[in-house]
Amino acid sequence: DATEALLTDIATLPKIARMALTNPMPMGPWKITVYDQENFQGKRMEFTSSCQNIMECGVDNIRSLKVECGAWVGYEHSSYCGQQFILERGDYPRWESWSGSNAYHIERLMSFRPVCCANHKESKITVFERENFIGRQWEMCDDYPSLQAMGWPNNELGSMQVQSGAWVCYQYPGYRGYQYILECDRHGGEYKHYREWGSHAQTFQVQSLRRVQQ
Repeated sequence: DATEALLTDIATLPKIARMALTNPMPMGPWKITVYDQENFQGKRMEFTSSCQNIMECGVDNIRSLKVECGAWVGYEHSSYCGQQFILERGDYPRWESWSGSNAYHIERLMSFRPVCCANHKESKITVFERENFIGRQWEMCDDYPSLQAMGWPNNELGSMQVQSGAWVCYQYPGYRGYQYILECDRHGGEYKHYREWGSHAQTFQVQSLRRVQQ
């Protein structure tokens, strides 16, 4: 029958071709689907790697998205500039779902890239009281919705060193305000000054942080 004929045809192929047909390559570790309208409507595009400018793909803005594999960072502007938004696995039907309780009304999402080193179970960061890794320090391996509630003396961090994994730092307690995504494989894991946290960073203020989910 047709099935037997197909199996016979496959058996006559070279070994490498047979392997490709019977053992297809698994999907890569990152996949994101973006839409140019809210609630997953309009033009739809899938990505498995970074996008520096969504307008180059014929879309003027991203208004909803679905993260199917891996963790990603979305940016307000092209070329990975402006406010940052952590995008972990799940559905994001409108801009509020990725900006969360951000105090700043930003509906634009123009570029994005995968977080290559996310490891929720093995994440470690050391925070310092002053820039250039000076002053009081604290090593963390867990999520902290309020640093001051856990004993940190003020509402600022001068510098940070990511030993493993990736972290999201927030301007305010309860994971609110500006987001800064810090990774062990960027800047060598060293963030000596708030200017290295992101192009939108304007202050040392950080009051909560958490590990990025894988």
